[in-house]
Amino acid sequence: MILYRPIGKKEYDLVKETNFMKFPPRLSWQPIFYPVLNLEYAKKIAEEWNTKDENSDYIGIVTKFNVKEEYVNKYEKHIVGSSICEELWIPSEELEDFNKNIIGKIEIIKIFYGKNNNLELIEYGIKE
Repeated sequence: MILYRPIGKKEYDLVKETNFMKFPPRLSWQPIFYPVLNLEYAKKIAEEWNTKDENSDYIGIVTKFNVKEEYVNKYEKHIVGSSICEELWIPSEELEDFNKNIIGKIEIIKIFYGKNNNLELIEYGIKE
C-alpha cells in the first residue's frame, strides 16, 4: 500500500539519518504516528501547516513510501475533515513494527518553503 507523510525539516533530518528507511520515534507528546492515504491531503498539510510552523523550520516535505498491505490493513482509516483527509493512526509504541513493514526507501516527492524559511534543502529524489 502506498502511503504519504508530510514532515518538517527536523523530521526530514532524522529520516535521512536512517538512509530513508524509517521514521523516527515519536516525541513524548505525540501519541500517534499518522501517515495519510492520498497525495492531495499530504500536500495540503505540508503546504498549509508545515510551512507556517517554526518547529518544521517553515518547510513542508511530502514523503511517499510503501508498506506491506497485510500489515497496514489492521489499522482503521480515519477521516478527519473532508473526504480527502484520510489517515491511519499508528500508536507511537507500534512505530518500530510499522517501520519494519516499510518496503524500500521513503521518497521525498515535494517540498514547500514558507515565507519565513531561510534554509536551502538539497532536494532528494524529487518527482511528482
